Amino acid sequence: MKILTLNCGSSSVKYQVYDWEKKRPLCKGIVERVTIGGSFIFHEVPGKDPLRVEHECPDHKIAIKLVIDTILDPDVGVIKDLSEIRAVSHRVVHGGEKFTKSVVIDDEVIRVFKELSYLAPLHNPANVMGIEAARELVPDVPHVAVMDTAFLQTMPKFVYLYAVPYEWYEKHGVRRYGFHGTSHLYVSRRAAALLKKKPQEVNLITAHIGNGASITAIKNGKAFDHSMGFTPLEGLIMGTRSGDIDPAIIPYIMDREGITAHQVVEILNKKSGILGITGKYTDRRDVEIAAEKGDERAKLAIEMEAYRIKKYIGAYMAALGKVDAIVFTAGVGEKGWIIREKSLEGLDYLGIKLDKERNRNAMSRNHEFIISADDSPVKVFVIPTDEELVLVEDAVAILEGRYDVPEKFIYSFESPDYVNEFREEAYRRELEKKKGKLS
Repeated sequence: MKILTLNCGSSSVKYQVYDWEKKRPLCKGIVERVTIGGSFIFHEVPGKDPLRVEHECPDHKIAIKLVIDTILDPDVGVIKDLSEIRAVSHRVVHGGEKFTKSVVIDDEVIRVFKELSYLAPLHNPANVMGIEAARELVPDVPHVAVMDTAFLQTMPKFVYLYAVPYEWYEKHGVRRYGFHGTSHLYVSRRAAALLKKKPQEVNLITAHIGNGASITAIKNGKAFDHSMGFTPLEGLIMGTRSGDIDPAIIPYIMDREGITAHQVVEILNKKSGILGITGKYTDRRDVEIAAEKGDERAKLAIEMEAYRIKKYIGAYMAALGKVDAIVFTAGVGEKGWIIREKSLEGLDYLGIKLDKERNRNAMSRNHEFIISADDSPVKVFVIPTDEELVLVEDAVAILEGRYDVPEKFIYSFESPDYVNEFREEAYRRELEKKKGKLS
């Protein structure tokens, strides 16, 4: 059984073909600059050199057609006929309260996604465009929607509601939804496997730290609390997003700067966070280099980001009572040893004992690491996320009729021997680059 996964953004289409029987990806890639000119596809097959081909894609339908032509290509493709694809699984950012788990897509589902676009105006419209194009191009197989918000729908009401007029929730859907759900789901299941426990037996704090960043408290395998809220703006300090602020700042800046509420929110989303503090950087590697050279604002950005993560970890330790492990994932979480170290500094009294040498050596995005000391009551892991595998697992579970499990413990991430071939290939190339063998 082969599954095609699609993740459509406003100007990109990420894809993967996964062989379920062999438990490995056959290829993955991305079409960049869709609708904006200068489009190209970047295609990877394990064991082969990556391929980059220029091809104009003025819309998502042409981009997905390019993906299909590429995976069918006799030289660089991985299937001989489209009939080998049993299902197409789509990432959808926002399912609101309408969807608490993945669903087979039909016209009614698409209508609801369009209706929910007001909650995710930058993401859901692009997701829908990709779904509609793919259904037209691959009409004879089920299409499955996997929502980023679904895993987080188990948060209790006293956690997800805001202390604002209750009518705002009833009329306008104002509540905490949370995001990065597929990432938090994947790494939580892998952490349970590494702990040699069932998912429902573990309490975890999972930290997805990248340009966008979020942290989730997971109780008995289910999401209990989450740092992002009604939008992805709330919570941790991010690349360009402010995270938590006093809401009264918005009208204050409107008055002082003579700008609109929308303009302030735009600044909070795109010109704040690490960029706002440093004035020039979003990439944490650039921030670390600048800090080493004495840039005081870069040093400040590191301290602020790490402190915010530490504060959430402390809060979620209190909320959960007992924590088995903390997991770092995503770009900064997987490679940023400085942020990890500073985030956990001084937490020994909570049972979190970091092994600094392990932490500093855990700088590859291609392997799982334990970075806590052997005698640490709370384990600390670095686990590369694999959101595409969640898309595959959900599609297969639906096809096989084993998806109606309320706890959603259907995933087969438990195998400690699971190896993503792309990680192995990327790790090899990373090592060769360090040795000067690759440019």
